[in-house]
Amino acid sequence: MSFPTNKTPAVTPHQTMRGHTDRVRGVVHLREGRRIVTCSRDGSLRLWDLESGTQIGEDWRDKDDKEAEVHSMALSPNGRTIVSGSKDGKVKLWDVEMRGVVAKWTGHTERVMSVCWRADGKRVLSGSYDGTARVWDVKNEESIKTIKTGHRWVHTAIYSPDHTQIVTAGYNEADERIKIWDAETSKELATLKHDVLVSLAWTSDGKKLISAGYLIRIYDTTTWEQIAILEGHTHWFEAITLFQNDRLLVSASDDKKICLWNLDTNLPVGPPIQHEGYLHCAALSADGKVLVTGSDQNVYVWDIHAILKDAGHEDLVSIPPVPTQKSLKDTDATRHPPIQARRIPPGFFDGTQSSTARGTHTLSPAHNPRSPRPPLSAIPRALLERLLSSFHHSHSDADGATELQQRPRRSIFSRGPPIVEVATVPDKKTLFVAPQPWPQQQSPSHAQGSSSQSQPTTTPAQGTSTAVPGAATAQSPRIPLWARFVLFICCASPPYANGH
Repeated sequence: MSFPTNKTPAVTPHQTMRGHTDRVRGVVHLREGRRIVTCSRDGSLRLWDLESGTQIGEDWRDKDDKEAEVHSMALSPNGRTIVSGSKDGKVKLWDVEMRGVVAKWTGHTERVMSVCWRADGKRVLSGSYDGTARVWDVKNEESIKTIKTGHRWVHTAIYSPDHTQIVTAGYNEADERIKIWDAETSKELATLKHDVLVSLAWTSDGKKLISAGYLIRIYDTTTWEQIAILEGHTHWFEAITLFQNDRLLVSASDDKKICLWNLDTNLPVGPPIQHEGYLHCAALSADGKVLVTGSDQNVYVWDIHAILKDAGHEDLVSIPPVPTQKSLKDTDATRHPPIQARRIPPGFFDGTQSSTARGTHTLSPAHNPRSPRPPLSAIPRALLERLLSSFHHSHSDADGATELQQRPRRSIFSRGPPIVEVATVPDKKTLFVAPQPWPQQQSPSHAQGSSSQSQPTTTPAQGTSTAVPGAATAQSPRIPLWARFVLFICCASPPYANGH
């Protein structure tokens, strides 16, 4: 919500709401952004219209306890329920639509100065002047945990954003302290010495804890070391409120001043805003543009957006857009066109000879179209070597494929077939396992042909190819690297007749 800056000066309240008869101790913005609810020591909660500044309907009161002072309040995450803490130690739930009390919990023996919802809305945390913090089960309407804090009085108790920890701040005769507790086991995890403590705030990412007393202190929640101090007020703080982007902090003090803080620099934004009376509570709207403060009896509405604009810091209430998640099917940054099997071009295998015998064996499918399907292990080694040789010489082709890389030579004691790594598209890695050749019996015709040669024949070394002297080697057309590999895998054998 924003207000016209040409009618309302930035340093004066946009609205002043009058009606409470005692101190205004708490304020919450309803989720639609047009209304607020306040609580007071006069025992009432009141609903207000932000734009007109008028009260909506009658006071909200507990019919059984109309005069009970209300010292604290908080809105549930779903915006439907308000929890409040009273002077008599009761914790009450108020239905926003019904505008009345729907539950009352007893357990504390002194006034309840602090109430806080857990992020999932299933638990409420309360802090009391009886020195304890209690955890309440909202569904079952009962106290399920009591933490004896060691504070004489508990001023504030809040959950961490991930609700795994609880922080309490309170008063002792010796000093003021902040204590951090395990929310599940109630074990004390850390203790921080402090001055007068009234208010706490945790950044949404859980990395920083902000406390307000005479000074504003910022702690690193990983080490619990103090990392910053904000100075500017001349009296203790009554309240701090942090905008959801963790960049803008507002403090309200008993020196009757409001300060805006840039947490990017830990410096104030402009001069302090002078308040009419003593401040007891403050709350920023969800968009960060409106601040509501509570004083002795009155409620004030401030146009924070106009103040930030005049100071050149509108960005402090900006909310970064949440990146949208794209499904894999909509992502094509690394997708390549689908590979389709193609017929082997004529002459692709021509001139390739077997190294498993001393004769020559042609593998062209046209020579014997009805021959039975050869097993994978019978594919000639020469074909593989020729294919690999082609890969080695195609590292600079148009497809930009990476040159074939081979593993270091295997030991003679290693077992299993040799492995060759074939680099393909960047997002995939393919391994081709070259099978060992099957030993074959030399046919009589082959042996006879070999003995008729004038020169002695030597057995070729493993991994080499032997060709017939004088035989012409057919040159296959140049094919891209990926196509050679796919054709070799998918189309090494011809289709069989009759669908077999």
